[in-house]
Amino acid sequence: MPFPVSLRFSPLYLALLCTFAAPAMAVQVTDNLDLGGAVRARWDYDPDRDIQKFGLDTVFLSAKYNSDTWIGEAQYRFYGRSYPYQYTRNYGDIQFAKYAWAGYRFNPDQQVQVGLNSVPFGLQPYFGSTFYETLGNVIGLEDVQQVGAKYIQQSGDWNVQAGYYLRPAWQGKGTSNGVTYSSVVSEADSYVTDGSDNQERHTVVLRVARALDLGPWKSEVGLSGLTSNIQNRDTDKDGRRNAVALHYLGKNGPWGVQLQAARQQMSPRNPGTDELVTFGGYDGTYNVASRGNLYVADLSYDVAGKYLFDQISGVKLYANYSAFDKSADDFKTSERAILGTSFSFSKLWIATEWIFGKNDPYIGGSSYTQSLGAGGTGHWENQLYMNIGYYF
Repeated sequence: MPFPVSLRFSPLYLALLCTFAAPAMAVQVTDNLDLGGAVRARWDYDPDRDIQKFGLDTVFLSAKYNSDTWIGEAQYRFYGRSYPYQYTRNYGDIQFAKYAWAGYRFNPDQQVQVGLNSVPFGLQPYFGSTFYETLGNVIGLEDVQQVGAKYIQQSGDWNVQAGYYLRPAWQGKGTSNGVTYSSVVSEADSYVTDGSDNQERHTVVLRVARALDLGPWKSEVGLSGLTSNIQNRDTDKDGRRNAVALHYLGKNGPWGVQLQAARQQMSPRNPGTDELVTFGGYDGTYNVASRGNLYVADLSYDVAGKYLFDQISGVKLYANYSAFDKSADDFKTSERAILGTSFSFSKLWIATEWIFGKNDPYIGGSSYTQSLGAGGTGHWENQLYMNIGYYF
């Protein structure tokens, strides 16, 4: 996929590409502790909105500790200046932790994690093969980290994960009330019409999954449930957030299938409408319908072999569809479809995706603050997206 001829590289981007060309420099501090990170660039192309942007996307630093008993992971991320954060002056003006937890392994099949860790809900670790992720991410169900404790147990074909989370992720640095990696219940910024000010506490989640063979398909089926308290800070009244999901994951040679159906139902005690709850993340806040069903389907194919003088490997082709069907009669359904591929090129990992969105806050400029609530423009938009990462 060629870059637009109008692309202009700053000295920062040139330094970035020189970094990409350098050899990997993972640091093993001890036999148990590894330090690493990544530098990632992104390319966005949307001719309908005259967007042709290439820039530094993410820098993150990570640490991982692993022994027979004690375990832990942490990752901290930096953003800013480049699209879509061109409104900030310096790189690093937006920053936050993705996760930061310590754990204890009782035996190879049992462990506990305490701190900012991943909430075990639905398909894990993501709702499909995509880099951009599904609509489950922006309604606060996919790739979510909160502060609490999680217990994991593997018993034969059964995997059980249970968590109690006191609160969502700590706020990082940015320009908005939604400065976290995860999409979480937040206080609305002033630009969000019909926004609310809720805080989520005491999240309890249980995920039970079983591995089994269905003919030639190596499969997993699972059921997840989540419940939490959402307190409105204007009315000082408590509401609830409940969610349940049924998922299937199957692998047959190079073919992969992931399916999920989920229901999210929130009963906020807002001073205004209870049909909306404001969420935030990645330096923004927006409204989400308080009640709706999420559907996800993902098909993937792993291409064997190496290509281009063995420089290209690990090629995956995938198609993903997600829809958020809201319960309110006058709210428009949000939809997202992604056709993409990911692969390794020398020391780089690259994902290229053609993304279609309808009433999607991130695709086509529909309506960032209202698409997941009442809806946006109501018609399909599309854009091309590429992420290029050097991981060390």
